[in-house]
Amino acid sequence: MTGTPLRVGLVGYGLAGSVFHAPLITATQGLALDTVVTSNPERQAQARAASPDVTVAASADELWARAGELDLIVVASPNRTHVPIATAALEAGLPVVVDKPVAGTAAEARTLAALAEKRGLLLSVFQNRRWDNDFLTLRRLIADGELGEVYRFESRFERWRPQLKGGWRESGDPAEVGGLLYDLGSHVVDQALVLFGPVTSVYAETDVRREGARTDDDTFLALTHESGVRSHLYVSATTAQLGPRFRVLGSKAGYVKHGLDPQEAALRDGLRPGADDTEWGTEPEELWGRVGAGESPVTGGGSPVRTLPGDYPAYYAAVARALLADGPNPVTALEAAAALDVLEAARRSAAEKVTVTL
Repeated sequence: MTGTPLRVGLVGYGLAGSVFHAPLITATQGLALDTVVTSNPERQAQARAASPDVTVAASADELWARAGELDLIVVASPNRTHVPIATAALEAGLPVVVDKPVAGTAAEARTLAALAEKRGLLLSVFQNRRWDNDFLTLRRLIADGELGEVYRFESRFERWRPQLKGGWRESGDPAEVGGLLYDLGSHVVDQALVLFGPVTSVYAETDVRREGARTDDDTFLALTHESGVRSHLYVSATTAQLGPRFRVLGSKAGYVKHGLDPQEAALRDGLRPGADDTEWGTEPEELWGRVGAGESPVTGGGSPVRTLPGDYPAYYAAVARALLADGPNPVTALEAAAALDVLEAARRSAAEKVTVTL
């Protein structure tokens, strides 16, 4: 990709903005981080230290006044602000990337999508876990027929965090769109829909386990897909013994994979795609998953399968191509709305203790 880089305004410089979006934008050929919006003085200093040439603004309104100087807005602010900021950006004539969840409801996501279509602007959702190493490997195994017909998809995004961290993500205020169902649940549901298609029914259990917690921190979803596949999805902050990230059972074989993709940890440690000696997104052989039938992988059953490298940079590379009319939107708002349909059904299922039909 050649020519003048596309200028990006990043709204929010907390975990999402500073650890994920800013480094990935900076690493993407054809994109340039122009402005960071944060009102927090410590985060302003952090942004300047990480990118000395960046402009720092205290309010997103400063971006709309400079709309002609920018080519893309990235919304990485708290969930409650996603819809109003994305709406303002689109109305200012600017394409938008929004961190997940794009909105608190599927209806809001579809309204945003309609506005973007009306304005002829890109609206993309940062579902980075589509580029996790294990997910890319699983997609390849399914496409190659290694598992046969998939019967059941088990996906776990579990953590052991018995103490509350505080902040809006753990607030009980529904307006904050917090809790694990909409946080980690956005990832596991999106992955299930990408792999196995639309869902016909949803059953869910949500619990508040930790003392002082105000929103779900231990949640289970059971999805039935139109294809007949059943997805069992677990997200938790209270798992003392972590299960496999994936356990996928098919008519020929199963795939079991432990451990998380290494990219988030690398970004948190300050490593950057393309700027370090190590090959980005790779993991050691001892962490590879296993494919087999009839015996547990714990006792040596099956054969190790090399995990494909994770590739978060591919998301922003695809966004850059889409802005230049050289490729599709990597994650559309309508795809995100379909995931929100499932999350809303899960919330209703857990509250009313029923199975919800979509």
